[in-house]
Amino acid sequence: MTTSPITSRLLRIGWCVLVSSTTVAVYLGLGTVAVSLIGEPITATALLDMLVVVLVGSVRIQQPRWLAHAPAPWPRPKIPHSGWTVLGCAVLAFLSGQSLASWIYVTAGSAGFDASNQTRHAAGAMATLLLTLVVAPAGEEALIRGLIYPLLRKRVGILASMLITAVVFGLLHGNAVQFASTLPLAVLLALVYERTRALWPCVLLHLGFNLAAALVPAQAIGALANPVSAVSLCLAFAGCVLGLYRRVAGGTAPGAVPGLGGGSARQ
Repeated sequence: MTTSPITSRLLRIGWCVLVSSTTVAVYLGLGTVAVSLIGEPITATALLDMLVVVLVGSVRIQQPRWLAHAPAPWPRPKIPHSGWTVLGCAVLAFLSGQSLASWIYVTAGSAGFDASNQTRHAAGAMATLLLTLVVAPAGEEALIRGLIYPLLRKRVGILASMLITAVVFGLLHGNAVQFASTLPLAVLLALVYERTRALWPCVLLHLGFNLAAALVPAQAIGALANPVSAVSLCLAFAGCVLGLYRRVAGGTAPGAVPGLGGGSARQ
């Protein structure tokens, strides 16, 4: 018996809500337990992210079928290289996100962002750097791009999976400022994962984004805290990522799913 288009669409919407809400609820629940047991948020978050890396990594290695989805990428020699496009999009993702976030903070402030900064300062420089540059990129990429994105792609297309994971990624940061700053990055990382089906490029880009946020002087970011810069940079990023999206959407093959029928999924 065939399923009607309306029923099929409702099932896809339900799948997206179920995957996103369940995964986030479990992650936040475990985080709450970790904080209550350890008492220090930065350490608890670091341990939780390491647990996510171990669990998701184990699934991706031992049960690649669970997170594999069609269509499979074309063989690498048949796909034009997109490295420079990705690098340009990464720079624009950082600048547009920081500009938009700074504008929001200057205009409306953010108690959540201030509290997050206070927590990091209280934890100390070493713990904060370890979380920001090592644990968080690996853990968040394992959760968002390594688990949620491929589960969504089993039922919905690239665009829907990209937008949902971008919103989830932003919301996990807990305040409007960090939501705005990370949203462009999350869009880019979804396309990078779709193109490569590998987590390590996403982790490296995430690490580079966090490193740039730590090293770029506040005065330079403050100069972008205005609507003209924010809108201009966001439009430039949108144009760049649209070109990358067209390459990625056209660089998939309708053949077998990686990890199924004798192939092996790339981790």
